Amino acid sequence: MTPPTDPVEAHRLTQATALAAFANPARSRILDALAVDGPSTASQLAHRVGMAVGSASHHLKVLAEAGLVEEAPGLTEDRRQRHWRLAHAHTRWSRTEMTDPSARAAAYEAELVTLQRQFDRARDAVLATEGDHETDTGGFATQQWLTLSAAELRALSEELLAVLHRWQYRDLPDDGAERDTVFVFARGFPAQP
Repeated sequence: MTPPTDPVEAHRLTQATALAAFANPARSRILDALAVDGPSTASQLAHRVGMAVGSASHHLKVLAEAGLVEEAPGLTEDRRQRHWRLAHAHTRWSRTEMTDPSARAAAYEAELVTLQRQFDRARDAVLATEGDHETDTGGFATQQWLTLSAAELRALSEELLAVLHRWQYRDLPDDGAERDTVFVFARGFPAQP
């Protein structure tokens, strides 16, 4: 998978079937594992996300039919071991761009699943550091109240995506520093205190 040259240029989900596949929590975990680990077999994914191999195979089939994953040939000589990879470096959707009510409903569910997974990860990260006052993970949390038009909020989103894109696709220095997988998310939306 070639990284996109423009972080805002992402594969846009518009079909109800793809959005419904994305909205399934087990499939979401598989997509996350592929994003972190790269091409993997159903066996490797099942172990990584804690499910039976048969279940992982079924979910991979659904994700492939939805165009979210694809086979990654040439990674093994054993034809019984198929490797899978993400079909797109980045995937986005917007309910406001959809005219099909079933796609809009599926997008809503996918957004709720994604939000719950973000919350769960953030909560787990806080709980994992309870009582640990010495380990510096470099983690951060921030919130800001801004006054923005819809166009300005879109511009802020594009700037944040560009920063994350730069960090995601940078060449890792060979400096001996220990690096962990880090989950970063940001949300911006109209709200009141």
